[in-house]
Formats: sequence, structure tokens, C-alpha cells
Amino acid sequence: MSDRLDGKIAVITGATSGIGLATAKLFAAEGAHVFITGRRPEALRAAEAEIGGNVTGIQADSSNADDLDRLFARVKEEAGRIDVLYANAGGGGMLPLGHITEEHVDDIFGRNVKAVIFTVQKALPLLVKGSSIILAGSSASIEGSAAFSVYSASKAAVRNLARSWILDLKELSVRVNVLSPGPVRTPFLLGFAGDDTVQQQGMLDFLATRIPLGRVGESEEIAKAALFLASDDSSFVNGTELFADGGQAQV
Repeated sequence: MSDRLDGKIAVITGATSGIGLATAKLFAAEGAHVFITGRRPEALRAAEAEIGGNVTGIQADSSNADDLDRLFARVKEEAGRIDVLYANAGGGGMLPLGHITEEHVDDIFGRNVKAVIFTVQKALPLLVKGSSIILAGSSASIEGSAAFSVYSASKAAVRNLARSWILDLKELSVRVNVLSPGPVRTPFLLGFAGDDTVQQQGMLDFLATRIPLGRVGESEEIAKAALFLASDDSSFVNGTELFADGGQAQV
């Protein structure tokens, strides 16, 4: 590895599986000390073991204000600052118009918008000059998808948070960018097909037909895009949305 994050302090929320875990592994390998969060203790311990070093796991739900306070108090005590913040935690399900419930809206916007707002806001006192904030977006934010309108709208909201926050933070020299994956082989995506591996593979094969590169992405590929946004290689990249979607949303 090239140690592109040597000595940096990184915080990644929702990093016990998928893109978050792959990113934490890469950041740690590139020299950062990574604080990761997860809601389930057993998954958090497993992620720490898989990362193997330069990692501190903290049980936290990003949609819970008290958990966020406890997270950043721990980071302040043990590291004193944050160089990279990746607000990766989130999620959601599918419901078509006509069947959308208040609970569905509150859950998705709570995890994908409210949690992102307060994750970043509560981290502000620890962010140093030149630090990088990465927000988890999605190619769904600019595409229409049946039964996926609430999730897609929540990710569109994240895109505007970045645009607005770079103006709020311009005196602090803190960069804010959005990383928007397309379909990626993660537990979140596979969950839409249930536990049947045949159905999961069928879904992946179908999604691949909609992507110019002809395949779905892998978590490690998104992690490499996150590394670019986290490192000094992107020192003049601010307020942008980086799509890592194989070209799906670009045609």
C-alpha cells in the first residue's frame, strides 16, 4: 500500500459490512486509524477482526443522537480530531406509491438524511483544516425507480446537503463530497432478493444488463473511490458527486 492516509484519523459509520467495511479495511491499510460504528455488537467485533488493526469499533446507531454524542466523545478522548468523516450508514426498503406509509418515510429519511445531518454537525468540533467529509449517496438519486421513490428522494436530499454545506464550511477549509454507487454486490442489495441464492444471482444478472460495463460493482471498487475523496489526491475536489456506477446513471 502507498500510505495515502498515513497518520490520519477516519470515522466511518455503518462499517460492519459491504461498502463501509471494505472502505474501513482500505483506509486502515493506507495508514489511517479508523473508528467504525455498527448497531450490532457481534457484527462490530467481527468487522474489527477482519480489518485486523488500526481500528476502534464503537456500537452506535447514527439515527440516535445520544449514540452520536457518545461516538464523538470517544473519538475526542482517544484521537482528539477527525481528518476524514464518511457518513456511510443508511438504508431503506421499497414501497410503491399508494402503499407508502409514514413509518416508511420516517425510517428512510431518518437514516439517510436526518442521521447524516447530525453525524456531520456533531463531528464539526473535531474536524481539522483540510479534512474531508464524504456523504453516502446513490445513483438512485437521479434515476426513477419503481417502488423506490422514498429512498431515491432521500439520496437526492443528501446531494443538496453537500452543495449547501461547502458554503457553510468555506471558512474552515473542510471539503464535502458525495460518493454515489450504483448496484454493488452487498448484503443490502442482496437482501432485496431474500435468502435464495438463485434469486440473488438472478437479480444481479438483471441489474448487470442495465449497466454499460455489463456487471454490478464490488464493495472494494467503491472503497477505492472513497480513498480518493479522503486523501490529498482530491484536495481541490469539493461539493461534487462522484458516481461509481459502471455508467448506469450516465446514459
